[in-house]
Amino acid sequence: MTDPKPWSDLIPSDDVKSFASGFNAADRPMSAGTKAAIIVVDMTLAFVDSAYPTGHSETGWPCVEANAELLAAARALGVPVYFTKDHPDPSHVKLPQERGRWKTQGAPRQPEGLAPGDVIVDTLTPTDDEIIIYKGSKPSGFFGTPLASLLTHQSVDTVIVTGMTTSGCVRATTLDAFMNNFYVVIPHECSADRSQISHKVNLFDMHMKYADVVSLAETIEYLHSTVAQPVTV
Repeated sequence: MTDPKPWSDLIPSDDVKSFASGFNAADRPMSAGTKAAIIVVDMTLAFVDSAYPTGHSETGWPCVEANAELLAAARALGVPVYFTKDHPDPSHVKLPQERGRWKTQGAPRQPEGLAPGDVIVDTLTPTDDEIIIYKGSKPSGFFGTPLASLLTHQSVDTVIVTGMTTSGCVRATTLDAFMNNFYVVIPHECSADRSQISHKVNLFDMHMKYADVVSLAETIEYLHSTVAQPVTV
């Protein structure tokens, strides 16, 4: 039996029913391919920790722990893992054209004395054979990056998208993965947002159109089903 969906306490039953005539049911079985990769989106201090203007510790740190559990399983099975962040240099100062048209131009600057925020949290530090995708200020891990080509080289047909934030960079990466014809799986414990309404509504919307939103346990079970033998360390 699958776990309850994270939006079950928010989305009205009439809204769920409104999808029934054109889409599969919200409680449908997961559909995915046979070769998966993990894409960990922007699990950096800037998004995880409330010390930073864009961070939200209340949901960010639990998301870190869920991602750590997923990565432990993926790494033991030899599943490819990719990360995204803004720039190679976490201290990079963006020019206006690099920041783009975000509606946060007036947001408060990072407090003085705080370490650079564009740093993947220590708990999730990439290993030497895991690639970091530098996507600048764009929300999608695919936009203007070689990510799709790298996944194709590894014969990946399914991406498991995690990270922050659900309504922003996770959603954008999910849509671009969908448009590149990858199956998409989102373990809901491994994604987080500042707004819980945005988090739940976006998970519901993505589940009904572009992805399979399932539990972390179901995701790990799926990974085991795709790998014959674990990697011996």
